[in-house]
Amino acid sequence: MTIYTITLQNCAFFARHGVHDEEEFLGQRFFVDAELDVVAGEALESDSIDDTVNYGIAFTVIEEIVTGKRRYLIEALALDIAKGLCQKFPQVRRARITVRKPNAPVPGVLDFVQVSVEHFA
Repeated sequence: MTIYTITLQNCAFFARHGVHDEEEFLGQRFFVDAELDVVAGEALESDSIDDTVNYGIAFTVIEEIVTGKRRYLIEALALDIAKGLCQKFPQVRRARITVRKPNAPVPGVLDFVQVSVEHFA
């Protein structure tokens, strides 16, 4: 069996996730990385997009989840993205999703808060 990895790096979306009311009211940018381990099946032999994970569609799945309903935790958001990608693409065996939140409400200076979740299908 052959497995390959598809990575979508630094996908940016405007959304309203977070615990605090101002996070829902103001919204902010979120950045998502998706690393997908895919069972090759016939994809590498056929050289056909129909046999692999179409990363344009994968991006749309991520976008719909991130810009959809509000979540209090970016951990929950990352898990929902992982599950959504595994559901859409049954050939994905592992989805590692990282969500970055640059404007996390913390009393200090930082570049971003980041959470990664791994989901095995």
